[in-house]
Amino acid sequence: MKTFIGPRLRRLRSEANETQAQMARTLGISTSYVNMLEKNERSVSVAVLLRLFDAYGVDWREIADEDDAATLTSLRAAFQDPLFSEHSPDLPQLRALMSHAPDIAQNFLQLHGAYRAATEKLLVLSNASESDLTILRASPEAVVHDFFRNNKNHFPELEAAALEFWNGQRVENDDQYAALKQRLEEHLGLKTRVVPVADMPGTLRELDEGRREVRLSEGLDHPNRVFQLVHIIGLLERRDVIQSILSRLKSDDPQGLNRCRVELANYFAAAVLMPYEGFLAEALKCKYDFAHLSLRFGVSFEQACHRATTLQREGAEGVPFFFLRIDKAGNVTKRFNSTGFQLAEYGGACPRLDLHTSFRSPGTIMPQLVEMPDGGRFFVFSRTVNRPRYTRHTQDKRLVVAMGCSIEHLQAIGYAEGIGKSDASVTKVGINCRICPRANCDQRAHNAMILNQPVDVRRRGATRYST
Repeated sequence: MKTFIGPRLRRLRSEANETQAQMARTLGISTSYVNMLEKNERSVSVAVLLRLFDAYGVDWREIADEDDAATLTSLRAAFQDPLFSEHSPDLPQLRALMSHAPDIAQNFLQLHGAYRAATEKLLVLSNASESDLTILRASPEAVVHDFFRNNKNHFPELEAAALEFWNGQRVENDDQYAALKQRLEEHLGLKTRVVPVADMPGTLRELDEGRREVRLSEGLDHPNRVFQLVHIIGLLERRDVIQSILSRLKSDDPQGLNRCRVELANYFAAAVLMPYEGFLAEALKCKYDFAHLSLRFGVSFEQACHRATTLQREGAEGVPFFFLRIDKAGNVTKRFNSTGFQLAEYGGACPRLDLHTSFRSPGTIMPQLVEMPDGGRFFVFSRTVNRPRYTRHTQDKRLVVAMGCSIEHLQAIGYAEGIGKSDASVTKVGINCRICPRANCDQRAHNAMILNQPVDVRRRGATRYST
């Protein structure tokens, strides 16, 4: 296979502050050969790659890597935007862009990301006062979402740390809570105490390092008490690992960094309680029956769903899922994504998604085939989950968790059994009304902010926004 490294070689030479002639002398090749390599008119030999490594201290495998999977995935997702529906490049063109102009590819992704963020921020700006203009900064939730997605929702360092957690010992689900309390006290000098709701109103878990105490609300059920203790241990014992990962996050916003720190500790806790290989094997065996998985691993339904989105280890991947959680008002309260499905940060989810219907059928799985405006089709299933209720006066805190994957994975999902792929069974959905280009949708609640259609005063469609 021919390997072209033009832009990477040119960047390396520029960083070394050398001319083509100087690099040619260093590598023992002709100046014209360096020139042709930089223009991608010639492929590079293994011998020259090895000399690059020796002379410049660069890993030749990095320089030769023309198939950056993360960048390619991001490019393919970006070009699924309806803006490019008529001129979307194919896979060979995207590979050529990455090979011949990687800087342009990265700049395009940065520009498209800024456009997407600005579009979603406009959803809020229409009702914002001058004091609300701070929303123009990326929200902490957006920082976390984008960082996790850029890492394919998978962090090998945390997986390795989780694998070492029990020191090769098997601890049964029933024994984990006691073992964790003991570990906190013996290793970290922290006592664990369950306190009445009245003593810690509005708080589920609190680390008081002054009193050397972890306090858990009695409103937490057993799986969540266990999860919270592993979360605390992760924050304290694996502080260096988490900080190392955070150093890759290009942000100086303390809110974004702390939100990401919390989610990385949650990731660690999930990896401890649902070990990668065992969880993946059981998920494949039961065809992603999350009720079964939650019982088998002693976790909540939501925790099992979230864990499934992280199974992206190279060579041992699970089904790539997106994870979406909404409240009764349609607000997106949590989102993680390892697919090409676009999740809205603002403005609620599409009303045509059956996840809204889940509130009318608590505890029931609601399966649905959907098609995005770009033509991508996904299988989505949703179910309600409950938040702790402390007293008879506490308002219902039911949420809906939705999971989705590309329809190419239908055979792996038990919830999809009996669902056909015909056009008649597919629901056309969007991200949300304000940025959805489906002009004649009978569920449209707002005029689209982009690609919108002129109003015809002589005609009334299914909604006031229909053409």
